[in-house]
Amino acid sequence: MKNTDPQPSPKKTTETDARHVTRAWIKNLLTILFFIGVFLIVRPYMQGDVVSGQAPEMKVHSITYQDYDLQQLTAQGKPVLIHVWATWCPICDVSKGGIESIAKDYTVLNIATQSADNDQLLDFAKQNEMNPDIIINDLDGKWLTRLGAKAVPADFIIAPNGEVAFVEVGFTTEWGLRLRLWWAEWTAS
Repeated sequence: MKNTDPQPSPKKTTETDARHVTRAWIKNLLTILFFIGVFLIVRPYMQGDVVSGQAPEMKVHSITYQDYDLQQLTAQGKPVLIHVWATWCPICDVSKGGIESIAKDYTVLNIATQSADNDQLLDFAKQNEMNPDIIINDLDGKWLTRLGAKAVPADFIIAPNGEVAFVEVGFTTEWGLRLRLWWAEWTAS
C-alpha cells in the first residue's frame, strides 16, 4: 500500500516549531511569575514578627558545650551571624556549605531548631561535614520563637553595636550574607 500521508512543507514545520517554542516560553514565564507571586504572598508570614532593634540577650552553648554570649561576641567589634535551620529543611540543606564557609571568617551561631537531640545533631554534623562547635540545639524551638521567625532558614546579622542589622527568612546566598556582614562591619567602623 502506498503511503498517502502528506509530507509537511519545511515552511509549515518551521512555523509549528516556532509556535511551540513561543508557547513553552510563555508557559515557563507564567510558571515563574506564579511562584514569585506565591513567594511574595507567603513572605510576610515567613518573616513573622522578627526581632528588630537591640538583639535579645543570648547565652547559649553548642552541642560540644562551647559557651557563647551574643553580647560579648558583638562587643569584640565584629558582626555575628545567627543562622536558624533544621535538619528536615531541604532549603537549609542547600545553604549549609555557605554557612560553614562564612563561619571561617565571621562568628556564626548555627541554631538547629526542632530537629534532634545533641547526639543525633552531632552525627548529622559529622555526616554533613559541619562544625559541631558552633551548632546550638534548639529542640523546643525557643530561639526560633524568640527571634520571631516562623520559617527556616532564618538569618539574623547582629551589628557590633548589638543591633539587628539584617534579617532574611528563606534562602540566601553565601555572597548575599557575606555582603551584609561586610556592610554591618563597615558601617560600625
